[in-house]
Formats: sequence, C-alpha cells, structure tokens
Amino acid sequence: MKEEVVELNVKDICDFPKHPFKINNDLNYEELKNSIIESGVLVPTIVRKKEDGKYEMLSGHRRKKICEEQGIKKIPCIVKDISDEEAIILMVDSNLQRDKILPSEKAMAYKMKYDAMKSMTPSVSNKRKDEILGEQVGESREQIRRYIRLNNLIPELLQLVDDTVLKDKRSALTMGLRPAVELSYLSKDDQELVYEEITYEDLTPSHVQAKRIRELGEKGELDSDILESIFLEQKPNQAKRLSFNEERIRKVLPKDIKDYKIEDFIIKAIESYSKTLSNERGDSYDLDI
Repeated sequence: MKEEVVELNVKDICDFPKHPFKINNDLNYEELKNSIIESGVLVPTIVRKKEDGKYEMLSGHRRKKICEEQGIKKIPCIVKDISDEEAIILMVDSNLQRDKILPSEKAMAYKMKYDAMKSMTPSVSNKRKDEILGEQVGESREQIRRYIRLNNLIPELLQLVDDTVLKDKRSALTMGLRPAVELSYLSKDDQELVYEEITYEDLTPSHVQAKRIRELGEKGELDSDILESIFLEQKPNQAKRLSFNEERIRKVLPKDIKDYKIEDFIIKAIESYSKTLSNERGDSYDLDI
C-alpha cells in the first residue's frame, strides 16, 4: 500500500532528539541544495507526529535545513505512526546510507539502535543483538562493540578518530579505532592526561601501546612520566614525521593552485631545484638546504 505524502510547514518539524549525524556543507550538500532550488524537494521526508501536534524529523534533516535556508515554507512528508524505539531504528537506518559517516556518528547511531533493539526484544541475548545489528549495517559483531565503546571517549580523543576520515593521515594527527577503544576504558581524568601527552609529543599510541596504557590506568599507575616513556618508544614501521609551516609554503605557491595539486607541485619544484644545484656544484656535492 502506497503511503500518503502530505505538505507540512517546515517550522512545525523539529529535529530528532540527539540526532547523531552531522549536517556538513560538503559537495553532496551543495548538490542537494542546487537540486532543491531548481526542482523542489523530490524525495519526501519521513516524520512522526508529536503529542503537541507538531512533528519530529526521522529522515530528511538536510532537506529540512536547506528549505529553512532558502525560505521554502512547506516540505513533502510521509507521516509515520510508530513507537520511540521504531523511530530510532528508522532514523538510524535511513541515515546510514550516506557516503561518508564519521566514527563518532556510527558510535552514537549504533548505540541508539542497539538500545532500541534491547528495549523491543528483551528476551534476545545481548550477543545475538550485536550479531543482528552487525548483519543489518554490514559490520562484524566485534566491530559493532568497538564503535559503541567510542561513546566513552572524551571529545578530544574522539575527534582524533574522526580525523581518520576527515583529514589526510600523512599530514594530520589521527588515531585508529582499536587504540581508541582501549583508551575508552580509562577514567575521564586519565583520558585527559593521555590527550595532553598526545598534543605534547605530537604522537598517538599504537594498539599495543594503548593496551599498556589501559592496563596501567586500571591499576591506578598512570602518570605523565610513564606516558612519556610509552609514547617515545619506536612503533613498528613508524616513519619519522615531517612538519612544515603551511603559511610560509602558501605564500610562495601560485594563488590559483588547487589543494589536491599542492603535493605534486612541491615535489616537482624540489626535483627541479635539486637538479639546478647539482649542475651548479657538480654531482659529487651533497644537496645542502
């Protein structure tokens, strides 16, 4: 049976409480905005009615925001009559279709859906719920548990995990999922101590190092000196990090160069400069910059 689509006032629709997915002004957002400006909202949003007579958004937060920005007063909606738990599951499932999802978004979304499933099916074991959720979202049971653990991280450490998606790992400080999970078992104070060491050393711990840090934290033996000794250990296959002053480099770059072309430009410039010096000094001289 085809569900009815109704036009609702955008101002009568509120966002889903604790909505775990961020709305970023990325390329997909701009493409959606241009489509809505040109043709209107083609895919109806999904909402449910609240007790006060207004509505709660389940799927369509980006479409709603664009309508608000563009002064579009009405938006097509499908109104669902569902429970709180069913609403959470629908909201999570519809948003997991996005192209890029941050670890922090998965962490909160998986936790919300897991708790909803737990409430709806109390007789099903927690292990089986992990498996069911994993099958539905395409993750292993262990991976589901890892993501849910991220909810125990302080925001600063969680941001380092998100940066594995948001930033280039070769030039930015990031932290993998597995070491982050180990750190999630630390107290808030110990996590803050670890983050201070990360920023001071400009390093993040490996999985093995994070496990040692967790063990020491559980024994109450963690302090700055111990953390420093752990962080300064050479990691397997650890490459030496190079850092550059971005402002100085950008001053000498062509003004219209695209970010993705900067690395190739710099490499070619260095190669050219190296050849010039080699010709001037002779091949027997070492390059000394």
